[in-house]
Amino acid sequence: MNQFEVIIVGGGMVGAAAALGLARQGRQVALIERQPPEPFEPSQPMDLRVSAISQASVSLLKDLGAWASVEAMRVCPYRRLETWEAEDSRVCFSADQLDLPQLGYMVENRLIQLGLWQQFARFDNLHLVSPASITGMMQAGELHQVQLESGDTLSAPWLIGADGAHSKVRDYAKIGLTSWDYRQHCMLIHVETAAPQQDITWQQFFPSGPRSLLPLCGHNASLVWYDSPARIQHLCQLNAEQLKAEIVSHFPPQVGDVTPINWGAFPLTRRHAQQYHRNGVVVIGDAAHTINPLAGQGVNLGFKDVAALLDACADAGAEWQAESTLKVYEKARRTDNMMMQTGMDVFYTAFSNQVTPLKLARNAVFKLAEHSGPVKTQVLKYALGL
Repeated sequence: MNQFEVIIVGGGMVGAAAALGLARQGRQVALIERQPPEPFEPSQPMDLRVSAISQASVSLLKDLGAWASVEAMRVCPYRRLETWEAEDSRVCFSADQLDLPQLGYMVENRLIQLGLWQQFARFDNLHLVSPASITGMMQAGELHQVQLESGDTLSAPWLIGADGAHSKVRDYAKIGLTSWDYRQHCMLIHVETAAPQQDITWQQFFPSGPRSLLPLCGHNASLVWYDSPARIQHLCQLNAEQLKAEIVSHFPPQVGDVTPINWGAFPLTRRHAQQYHRNGVVVIGDAAHTINPLAGQGVNLGFKDVAALLDACADAGAEWQAESTLKVYEKARRTDNMMMQTGMDVFYTAFSNQVTPLKLARNAVFKLAEHSGPVKTQVLKYALGL
């Protein structure tokens, strides 16, 4: 039996960041991940899964020593963000408003994970177990035991679930979940563009759901298409030529000339754990909350979870594994996560309704927001985690 102070299940972006941060604090950490990320080669096509990484997330990655590794692979900075429904009601955000060089970066999820994994070798107290499959979890006194398919058993007073929306760790701890479906699916389309990408990401709202462009390196971009499950299923079955015709017909003209390379889809579901910890079991990232990806805040919220947990542990000193530390973590994160979830729900509900008075009202709000001065700046700072 291998005993540690913390076992983390899930070595994705959020789990890897938590493992690295706790190891840097001197904790004895075991990180279990089913499948290691594929190594990076510059000639590789871009992954379908990308994230809009906020300035706050970049700060955390820099603090963990991982950002330089991520940046050395490929990232795409963006300086402007536009969102609108009617053409005359655009809300435009710019890095110039905050005197920043950029608002954030578009980065492939795997590359963020790889950048974090590349730091593991710096810490003798971080034990990576991968590839590995879990066959069972049980509690023995004050310890949580994780049994692996290899026959090994790991134990620790703390067990952290960073194993995604369908978290087995959350189920093991009997932490309840509040969830509902949005009755929409999200389609991601990696496209090749005729011209190199500019420094802008944009999103337009339609009755069936928003459509967005995320700039990527060189002649690449990611298109995001929200629609009914049946419509998205139909689109996924098209060939590249047919899909391009649909993009031309249904995206705003500023998408330009694009060629679909790869695409896939997933359902949209809102989930929120009814508590973030129970008997020494902690949930972070998607294991604790999933959000409508309208504003691209999913992984940023997960990184905020990591930062709050690390701060709570550091502030607690020698008593860092007390229950009070986890209470501090939950208090720091629950309200912020709920506010972001609720904000996205308001957007989803408001723009799903085509009643004329409501449509006029929301476009009036967009016009007002564009000229709201300090209020607009505060909204931008909140979205960036500043």
